[in-house]
Amino acid sequence: MNKITLGIDIGGSGIKGALVDTAKGEIVGERVRLDTPNPSTPENCAQVVRELVEHFKYAGPLGVTFPAVVQHGVTLTAANVDKSWIDCDAQTLLQNVTTCPVIVLNDADAAGIAEMTFGAGQGVMGTVAMFTFGTGIGSAFFIDGVLFPNTEFGHLLIRGKDAEKRASAKVKEDKDLKWKQWAKRVNEFFVEIDKLFTPDLIIIGGGISKKFEKFGKYLESNADIVPAKFLNDAGIIGAAMAASQLSK
Repeated sequence: MNKITLGIDIGGSGIKGALVDTAKGEIVGERVRLDTPNPSTPENCAQVVRELVEHFKYAGPLGVTFPAVVQHGVTLTAANVDKSWIDCDAQTLLQNVTTCPVIVLNDADAAGIAEMTFGAGQGVMGTVAMFTFGTGIGSAFFIDGVLFPNTEFGHLLIRGKDAEKRASAKVKEDKDLKWKQWAKRVNEFFVEIDKLFTPDLIIIGGGISKKFEKFGKYLESNADIVPAKFLNDAGIIGAAMAASQLSK
């Protein structure tokens, strides 16, 4: 019997959830998105997570992604959400609010887990980098299929600014950049990634990945560059996969 697990992806603008068949890496039924509350404090976001759990009438292990360094369930940073997340025991908070067993992990790491298991990185050895372009830039690195967690290379300095302040999907939208203009900024980021890590494969995720045909031809790297198979759902699927291990 397949294991159906709820995955929830907390982002800077939206909080998304769906039931996932973790044996196949497939979303089952609808995906629900609610706006990230303002202010996006841990308590406010936890209430939205509880709404999603109640919407799905779910009781079981829960996987939750978050756009920050996450160590042993504690969120250590808060780049695109309320600063009160810094040093928050998110795992305990969410367990108390939802009454579910909870695992909290970095959003890009979760997306990478899904892509490496069932998606664009399946079976790929060597160094694989996944970047999620949204409100910020998330990163996940795998060596021969093994995750090196919490890399957060969206904060690599490019021209004196965090890379995500120059090349996130939000920056493209805010500055009304053409696809080629935006890709040029992404390529500056990839130059540094190539120098530091020499990846064999780069997977592009986040909401913008569904438009890959519009900008992929402009991207340059020594690595092969492909869109995420699961597009912006990869984080939800990876979160559910991580949570499914809690019941073993």
